[in-house]
Amino acid sequence: RQGLTEEARRRLRQFDVGDRFSRLPLPRAAVLLPLLVRGGRLHLLLTVRSMQLRRSPGDVCFPGGKSEATDKDDIDTALREANEEVGLQPEKVEVICRLMPGIDKMNNLVTPVVGFLEDTFQVTPNPDEVSEVFVVPLEYFVKPLNYKTFSYKTSSGYLTRIHCFIYDDQEHKRSFKIWGLTAHFAVFLALVIFGERPTFEVDYDLDNLISSSENNFMKLYASIYEGKKSNL
Repeated sequence: RQGLTEEARRRLRQFDVGDRFSRLPLPRAAVLLPLLVRGGRLHLLLTVRSMQLRRSPGDVCFPGGKSEATDKDDIDTALREANEEVGLQPEKVEVICRLMPGIDKMNNLVTPVVGFLEDTFQVTPNPDEVSEVFVVPLEYFVKPLNYKTFSYKTSSGYLTRIHCFIYDDQEHKRSFKIWGLTAHFAVFLALVIFGERPTFEVDYDLDNLISSSENNFMKLYASIYEGKKSNL
């Protein structure tokens, strides 16, 4: 287990963006990408949004949400939200890095914060926000059994690829659909940690993952806020 997590930590730190994008004039949000080891393999913990939520009810996502005035940074936001949603205490997370952000449908700048969970963590979902919690082997996001993709044009005309995974969960005896920004972050995380080519097409130059992920993000950002690239 130690070797597995050590290698993942080493690779993740090479991709840490810190607060480089924090000055962009977009509303901010953050999600926690919670990694844990089960049966000698890395897994990602995901949640299903409660059906009573106004926005995206029933969708699979990572714990997270909009930043609040009391949050010091994106890490604070992700940890606070994870605590509120699934009872994950901040001290039970070993935060490793912040990866390249994404921009959601509401034009929030969403920063993925990657952290390892303690094995002893017992999930306690808040039913107002989360209906289910499940885990997926991280390698599923480079070698899926059930995958499709479709093109999506943003309101500003930027064309992007949407990943969609169907994961058959033996524990819950049902299938989960993982797509959109959640799938985007999961794929990127798996590419960073495993460093191998996925069984499907991605919008990255896999030999230059750091620079190509930044180029993709800046094109998306420029398509929404043309002319604001100089703020970086």
